[in-house]
Amino acid sequence: MPGASRRSRGWNGTAATNESERILSGAGPARAAQVSTLSQRESANNPIPTEAARERAVLVKLITPQNAAEMDARNPLGELKALAEAAGTEVVDAMLQKRLSIQARTYIGKGKVAELGERVAANQANLIIFDDDLTPAQIRTLEEETKCRVIDRGELILDIFATRARTSEARLQVEIAQLEYTAPRLRGMWQHLERIAGAGGGSGAGAVGAIGTRGPGERQIEIDRRIVRDRVAYLRREIARIDRRKTREVLSRSDEFNVSLVGYTNAGKSTLMNTLTDAGQDSRDMVFATLDTRTARWDLGGGKHALLSDTVGFVRSLPHKLVASFKATLEEAIHAHLLLHVVDASARDALRQIEVVRGVLAELGCDDNPTIVVLNKIDRAADEALIAVAEEKYAPAVRISAKTGQGVERLVEMVREKIGVASVEVTVRFPAREGKLITLLTRLAEKCAPRYLDSTVEMDLTIDRTQLEQLAHRYPSMQIVNPA
Repeated sequence: MPGASRRSRGWNGTAATNESERILSGAGPARAAQVSTLSQRESANNPIPTEAARERAVLVKLITPQNAAEMDARNPLGELKALAEAAGTEVVDAMLQKRLSIQARTYIGKGKVAELGERVAANQANLIIFDDDLTPAQIRTLEEETKCRVIDRGELILDIFATRARTSEARLQVEIAQLEYTAPRLRGMWQHLERIAGAGGGSGAGAVGAIGTRGPGERQIEIDRRIVRDRVAYLRREIARIDRRKTREVLSRSDEFNVSLVGYTNAGKSTLMNTLTDAGQDSRDMVFATLDTRTARWDLGGGKHALLSDTVGFVRSLPHKLVASFKATLEEAIHAHLLLHVVDASARDALRQIEVVRGVLAELGCDDNPTIVVLNKIDRAADEALIAVAEEKYAPAVRISAKTGQGVERLVEMVREKIGVASVEVTVRFPAREGKLITLLTRLAEKCAPRYLDSTVEMDLTIDRTQLEQLAHRYPSMQIVNPA
């Protein structure tokens, strides 16, 4: 998948050397140089084939009694197809299998592996994507049997995140998740080198390179593992620093009412953000279109406003390491006074998506935050019964269409009620030289009638009580003539 860090080894592992260097190159030139010597030595004998601009993928899903409830029974591969297309891959075929349990060696069973290999050849595919997480041994076995590169759901999601990350913060978070995902798989990536005998050349007793214990392959994998450990340690320190800074940044806005948009990917959070504010978020109809958090002022009317933040979308089986590394990005949701849980009401599995998001929020420790469920895309929804169940089960809830504006006024009213502070009508007096205060009051107050008296100004206001108290603290020269 273009633009992302991923394993590009062929079915026999020949391209692993160069790919290992590429994965670890984030450690910087000095670090990457440690793996370059062996890479150069291997490249002459094991050239890496140039990948096509658009990969051709076969999707695979194993249905068991354990995971049947988690999927959309009418379109079990719909979400994986959307993820693959978001990563720039052309889906050419798909295969489903039902089993009572997972096959330990190949995940899907010997017969299905043979069928998968035939489908790969028939469709000239160069990539197989599984809708579940595979072990390194399973990936290696499947690649050997099908003679095609294999990735799982977790690696696909990491790939998408890598291509969409824009800020240095998001890139750091993606990199540490990728390295932690790759670290246990290094042995499989170096498997072809571990078969190389030592300088003595044989494999019998007395040979310099005993099986799996000596030789350049074993030494190189230890070097790679050390590089990964060092890089991950560095990235964790950087992520911790970002986390502390982000926490301070969010807490510095504690005098403001903070609202955070959360929800399943492609539920319409960014479209709603653009409808409510002038944030200008990327709102394409695509999974994970937005990774970087953005905060904008949301005018609620009546002298009230809030700070509205858009966050990264969630998805089923989101890699735990990715959730952990993106904790800094999700700091807005963790410390929000109110969460707007945006739901795609037109999705057939909307209830399952709600539970997935609630599970991730629980993992982040913010599942107890006050929440309004926003049933979005109501203009496209066809299942009235599903919407009614969601409204009753996850109250308070509101139906809206972020695209057409339907129901948005009701959402604004509900948020204003959650702020829980009524506006007050007061008269304030302050020196006329406080020009900035005049500007603030004119902007924040719903009704504003100024009177200029010599060197002083009097203003009759209808304003949020909390904002009035904050302004009085910031401008001691302001007197409240008739406090409510």
